[in-house]
Amino acid sequence: MRHRRAGSSGRAFANPGGHHVSVTELPALMRAIVFEVHGGPEVLGVREVPTPSPGPGEVVFAVRALSLNYVDTWARIGLPGVRTIFPHISGSEASGVVAAVGAGVTELRPGDEVVTHSTLTCRRCEACWSGHESRCRSLRVWGYETGPLDGAMGEFARLPEVNLVRKPANLSFEEAAAFPLVLMTAWHMLVARAALQAGEDVLVWGASGGLGVYALQVCRLLGARAIAVVGGGGRKAELARELGATEVIDHRSEDVVARVRELTQRKGVEVVFEHTGAATWQRSILSLARGGRLVTSGATSGWEAATDLRYVFSRELSLLGSHEASRAELLAVTRLVEAGRIRPVVGAVYPLEEAVEAERRFASPEKIGKIVLVPERRSS
Repeated sequence: MRHRRAGSSGRAFANPGGHHVSVTELPALMRAIVFEVHGGPEVLGVREVPTPSPGPGEVVFAVRALSLNYVDTWARIGLPGVRTIFPHISGSEASGVVAAVGAGVTELRPGDEVVTHSTLTCRRCEACWSGHESRCRSLRVWGYETGPLDGAMGEFARLPEVNLVRKPANLSFEEAAAFPLVLMTAWHMLVARAALQAGEDVLVWGASGGLGVYALQVCRLLGARAIAVVGGGGRKAELARELGATEVIDHRSEDVVARVRELTQRKGVEVVFEHTGAATWQRSILSLARGGRLVTSGATSGWEAATDLRYVFSRELSLLGSHEASRAELLAVTRLVEAGRIRPVVGAVYPLEEAVEAERRFASPEKIGKIVLVPERRSS
């Protein structure tokens, strides 16, 4: 579903993309998707809330598009041990146009087109200084662990300048909102954590989903052989092959472990790209070659998974956790996208008002690629 954007209010700045944003003042109120209790998609509602103002070192940008991620679902349903700050605005991955800047902002100006880096860290500790921002003890995911009223699901959003990078000029805002968080996650998993090498075999779960479509492209870029796992054939299998999969397994009708053994001449894969958790964990372990690495960044089907430790020690397997990526990694993958070597995959676009429907679509096993929301602009 496509949504046509109207013009914004306030004094206008024309940028090369033809959009207009306020330069000297922001509207007092903005429309946003807000929830105040945990629950299903029905707890989401459109409300008018105060428009954020930039503090020192901060930027307020007009959100042109944002994409859904599992952190949005986790914030909404609530997870044990994770505090959600109410009233809550989710949204950790977005593109937009700078509308106002605070004191000390040096690189960005009103009218600049940007994408977000959702990893908020202290930027002062040894982990941050060494490029391991994911190990910062102060790490928070913007739009998930921040608040109140502090995410991308609104007409405007606020971030430190260091958490914004310039949007690739060759992308639409919808495409630009569909890559920053998920592509850098896939890159961090495969490159930084699993140290993927050319010629290796990789099993990619959820290969047609928002994260998997980038894992396939990273494998292709690095010269690895990707074996894609999808639920059902048809367009999902076709897309996986388009993005670089050399083989596709339908987990609904095929024995994944048996097929992996067949496709690798009983060797198994060097790397498993795991992010679904309990439902796939044991099959992931059994699919690994001796000395193989399993890298995981999520547990969408459950976080308690049994592991037969005999396989781990007798086959010298490595189990690798992966969390947020660094700004340097985001810059690296942004250059790849701008060069056309990796492309965003947008499965559906909804207007902000249809966030409930969009989240239901996101939860559907039939979704393909990224689900994007487009805030409706105010009439001038």
